[in-house]
Amino acid sequence: MVKIDLITGFLGSGKTTFIRKYAQYLMDAGNNIGILENDYGAVNVDMMLLQDLMGENCELEMISGGCDKDCHRRRFKTKLIAMGMCGYDRVIVEPSGIFDVDEFFDILHEEPLNRWYQIGNVIAIVDSKLERDLSEEADFILASEVADAGCIVMSKSQDASPEEIQGTIEHVNQALEKVHCSRRFHCEMNGVDTANVIHKNWDEMSKEDFDRIASCGYVMASYRKPEFEAEGAFTSLYFMNVKMTEKELREAAEKILSDPECGRVFRMKGFMRVDSDSEDGSGLSAWAECDRRQWIELNATKNEITIRPLHVGQEVLIVIGEELHEEKIKSYLKI
Repeated sequence: MVKIDLITGFLGSGKTTFIRKYAQYLMDAGNNIGILENDYGAVNVDMMLLQDLMGENCELEMISGGCDKDCHRRRFKTKLIAMGMCGYDRVIVEPSGIFDVDEFFDILHEEPLNRWYQIGNVIAIVDSKLERDLSEEADFILASEVADAGCIVMSKSQDASPEEIQGTIEHVNQALEKVHCSRRFHCEMNGVDTANVIHKNWDEMSKEDFDRIASCGYVMASYRKPEFEAEGAFTSLYFMNVKMTEKELREAAEKILSDPECGRVFRMKGFMRVDSDSEDGSGLSAWAECDRRQWIELNATKNEITIRPLHVGQEVLIVIGEELHEEKIKSYLKI
């Protein structure tokens, strides 16, 4: 049977970055792997960020569109059936950050997937500086993503204080308590990680660290679901062909993420093409030695805004959150 791992995590937690490292570890161990990008949106930004992993031992697949829940479920199952015939040793599923985790388990217990796949690990990625004032809907998503996890891997822990890390774990446990889940996570702050929380600079992770993650397994925890549809509580806005300089994009992201009039914005991501003679004289003009340097990638949350050069992209910016006000957001993007 093919082992299948689910990488969960709230919006902007760092799932795609983690998958790059985890996939490389699996390939170095001799595994032939498939990665399924499983987003509700029709624009596949995250898959483009994993393109350089593709090769003899790694293939990328995606579910395009599927914003309707039933349609998405059918496409998810169909894609897993196709991947089950490809001879993989391991399949990694990266869902949306607003994903109902139960769908993953439900589909894998259906024919013929229950005969082809064996659930390996559920790995939850949690931002060390997790936002504290999440809505009830967002807290439920967070709880559902960690409830069944074999381990939590904390992102950006090198930038967080011990108090921030401990506060994040406490918030996770409070979210679990809200949904009447009995699981609790614990994190020692003396440099020794407990069995179910790993907080370490990802660039310093050893083979032994990844061995531990790759064997963490999962837990079938019970918890109470709320009345609302989790996916329906969140909105994704797509903006094509935004024309700005890198400096203007950063300033716009800062304003959109901090201005309550834009709604509760959790994440901004996407790509933009910048002319090599960027008017602010920074960024691209310094590293535009060839056309492939004319793309930049935006990855932004309230805690961190990252803009970096990229060799490939598509002209789209995505804003994800609750009660978003499109016209206000457009005003900052100058469209």
